Amino acid sequence: MGGAVTAVSASGDYTFTKLNQESIQLIAGLGVEGDAHAGETVKHRSRVARNPSEPNLRQVHLIHAELHAELRAMGYDVKPGDVGENVTTSGVDLLGLPTGTKLHLGESAVIEVTGLRNPCSQLDTFQPGLMKATLENDVAGYIVRKAGIMSIVLAGGEVRPGDAIVVELPPEPHKKLEPV
Repeated sequence: MGGAVTAVSASGDYTFTKLNQESIQLIAGLGVEGDAHAGETVKHRSRVARNPSEPNLRQVHLIHAELHAELRAMGYDVKPGDVGENVTTSGVDLLGLPTGTKLHLGESAVIEVTGLRNPCSQLDTFQPGLMKATLENDVAGYIVRKAGIMSIVLAGGEVRPGDAIVVELPPEPHKKLEPV
């Protein structure tokens, strides 16, 4: 199982949109070098307000390019990095991965999937209606959050567009992704 990195993005400031880069450097235990959300403890402002010593399970944010295509088909102008992701992927069912999945990015970087990104109202500030467009209900009526997944960095390394993604599933039983 695998796919590819289609874009990498980062921002040293607390901005919603992250700028596309030629490459990003992942640092074990911290996240994306120079990104405002890198660190051992939480960096997202709402989480810092609740408990600043909580571990940062959101060091690297990934979104599948297939979501961008779906949103564009709905009339939204969304490109890699626009909604805050660090890594845009293709060919990997990110939302279908279990918690604890390891993703090998490029030659040496390894991240571990910690959970789902919970879409927030900042999406509507970016483009009205975008938050609702990233949510839907499954056949059983449960909410499906489509705004990507979060991860921590296990092994550092450079990641760039075109890099391969190798998926390493955790031992069974698999645990379904939940918002982090």
